[in-house]
Parts: sequence; C-alpha cells; structure tokens
Amino acid sequence: MSAAGHALAIRGLTKRYGDFTAVDDVSLEVGQGEFLTLLGPSGSGKTTILMAVAGFVAPSAGSILLDGRDITPLPPEKRNFGMVFQGYALFPHMSVADNVAFPLRVRGLGRADRDAKVRAALDLVQLGQFAGRLPRQLSGGQQQRVALARALVFDPSLLLLDEPLSALDKKLRAELQEELKALHRRVGRTFINVTHDQDEALSLSDRIAILNHGKLIQSGAPGELYERPRTRFVADFLGKSNFIEGSVASSDAGGFVLAAGPERIAVRGQGAPEGTRRLLSLRPEKIVLLGEGAGADNVVEGRLLAWSYLGADFALRVATPGLGEIRAVLPAWQAAFAPAEGLPIRLGWSADAAVPVEDDAP
Repeated sequence: MSAAGHALAIRGLTKRYGDFTAVDDVSLEVGQGEFLTLLGPSGSGKTTILMAVAGFVAPSAGSILLDGRDITPLPPEKRNFGMVFQGYALFPHMSVADNVAFPLRVRGLGRADRDAKVRAALDLVQLGQFAGRLPRQLSGGQQQRVALARALVFDPSLLLLDEPLSALDKKLRAELQEELKALHRRVGRTFINVTHDQDEALSLSDRIAILNHGKLIQSGAPGELYERPRTRFVADFLGKSNFIEGSVASSDAGGFVLAAGPERIAVRGQGAPEGTRRLLSLRPEKIVLLGEGAGADNVVEGRLLAWSYLGADFALRVATPGLGEIRAVLPAWQAAFAPAEGLPIRLGWSADAAVPVEDDAP
C-alpha cells in the first residue's frame, strides 16, 4: 500500500440551511501527511465541514482544493477519499475480506489484485487471521479496524474519520487511539478526524482546529492550544481551567500584576497597560499545595469545599475569599495531606502558569 499524503485547502467555506448558518467562512490548510482533528461541541459545524470535504454537502460559498486543484464541484465518487463512520457501516452478511474488498469490486479491480490488496489492508490493521469471519463475530474494536482497512484498501487521497471511536468504551477507545496514531505513521496519508472528545484530539493530532457556532476559533498544535489558548472558550473546552478576572495594577517588560479583588496575581510575559481589564486562564494541574511557610510567585489561602479521588490524582475545589472557587488537581501518590471538608488550604502557582485569554463568553 503506497504512502502518498495530499494537501487540502478549505477556503472561505460557508454552509447555510435557510436562515441557519452551520459553517461560517472557515478557512483551513491541511498539510501532506498531516493528522488534523476538527474539534468542537455538538452543533459547532465540524461534521458539516467533513461532509463538505467528502462531497456529501454542497457549500453555500467557498471552495475546497486538493493539491491546489479545485474539487468543490466533484461528486463524492470522483474525489477518491476514504471514509470511516462512527457506526462502522459494515455489511453484516459479508465476510471481513468481502467487506474490505467491496470498494475494489466497485472500481472493477481484478480478482488477483483485489485479493492482494485486501490481504495487505487486513495485515495493516492486524486482522489478517479474521478474513473469513462475519462482522457480528468481531468485537467493536475489531469491527472499527475492518472499517479502517476498507477505507484504506483503494489507496485514497485522504482518509476522513467521523467520530470513529465514540461508540467504544473508554479502555478500548484509548487502545484504538494508539493504534490509529501508529497506523497514520505507517501509511503516511493525510487524515482529517472529527470528534468532540478533547483527550482523543490531544493524543491523536498533529494539529487541532477548534470550532464553535460554525466559526473557526483557533487552530494549532495540541500543545500550543492547550498551553496558549487564545480565548476563554478554547481554554474551557480543551481541558479544564480556572478563570481569574481583574485589572492591571502594574506592568513592565517582563509581565504585569493583576488586581483581582484583594489578591495581586503576578503574570509573566508581555506587559499590559495599567488599568486595563484582563482575563487569565489557569490550569488546575499547574497549581501546587503549599505547606506552612512555603512560598510561590502567587499564593492564595482558602478552605477545601469538596474533593474527588481519581486514582492518580485528587481533584480539589477550594473556596478562597478573594478569587472565589479554585479547582486544583494534585498527584494522589504519597499526597502530603488527608482531604477533609473545611480543611485550610494554601495554593500556589508560578507567574508563568496563568495566561491571558480573550473573553468570548456570550
């Protein structure tokens, strides 16, 4: 199976259904061999974009280019894209081998070539020994791997994945994520994935495009989006975050101090004009529990409202007089405290832990 990644460009894509705009002027570049994930809540437009790329939805405006060639007018069967759906869409009366061979039969490929490609595709997803079985004789994860083999067997220009792992349980989903990532590396093709699962997007993707209400909010590498979200929505949707709002009390080239009620929060980075309002995003896992006398760039005191034991971590909710409720995630292994409601808590974080974000809350 040849490795041939193709580049895709989405230019000003808009899709309207009457007065409702499902996708609003979205532009994206997908590089050769890249794994791009379209991430967003229900109704954000991510599936509509994928269906427009596949050719199943006609855009109201904009264009889609493959390697610089405009494919917007082409029907789905002329685009040579592989598609994997959430529900597998396997033929229940056909064997695994016949399911994978189906796209090749449609294309009129001869029996010998067809059999060779089917064997190669099943070996690629480690299911060669199951060629003679029916879909109902396979687990959900195995059925999804058959669907992947069928989507790859005809050497597609792009592989499109519409929430392919959402029907699986948590443990199996994590295993399939690893397999899908390894498969992407082996075949070297361009993958476009749709999901609402933040962990899946972070673990699989070379790049993530975050959408909301049909608009592209921010795109970038997973680490970039997680560590440097541009807006409140991105910080809140991709992971969890505390938000601290206040006005700039002082500023210099190395950062600023935010006055948030009675607290003064040191923020390292670019300075800001004094008196301007700023909103900070602070990830719960960047907060530490401070013992008596220990210090940090920022220290707040409060009392423990509630906690959850998550195995590897404690998730804490701490009521503070100046900042309201703060959520923190601390390692549970050899934790230096026993959580109890009302327990006095000292929290600290470094000046580069919190980042300014735009307030795009409705």
